[in-house]
Amino acid sequence: MKIIKMDVTGGCQCGAVRYRTDRMLDNSHLCHCRMCQKAMGNIFAALVATPNEALQWTRGEPAVFQSSDYAERGFCADCGTPLFFNSLDNDRINLTIGSLDHPDQFPPHNQMGTSSRIAWFVDIATLKVTDFPEEPAMNSANRQHPDHETESWPPKQP
Repeated sequence: MKIIKMDVTGGCQCGAVRYRTDRMLDNSHLCHCRMCQKAMGNIFAALVATPNEALQWTRGEPAVFQSSDYAERGFCADCGTPLFFNSLDNDRINLTIGSLDHPDQFPPHNQMGTSSRIAWFVDIATLKVTDFPEEPAMNSANRQHPDHETESWPPKQP
């Protein structure tokens, strides 16, 4: 697997846990296995890896659940955002692509666990598109952390 030198940041929805890395692997993928579906609360896990030694937790630390003898999964204990999948037998950690500040930089290259893939997944591209009239503003009513590093979070109220 090729290692790409690049600065990548990410974190959870509430901002309690943030991370940074300067190296990514070119293994972005979707996993459809039933365990990933349950861990993500969704129909698949979108993952991309960084070497273990390159990952730095810059704010807080994730809670960890050992989902099998083989792997553990990290998440924010405050808001529940899934942050990573970690096989205990290798030297890389797979970050959830949705927790990255710029997830569009990591389109998946392959799929795995397809024997558990939800049957209607293959039809997603054909669904009618209905967008929000406007992206929800990052204001006091929205407690989601922005997609970039902040000195502190949440913002101080006036």
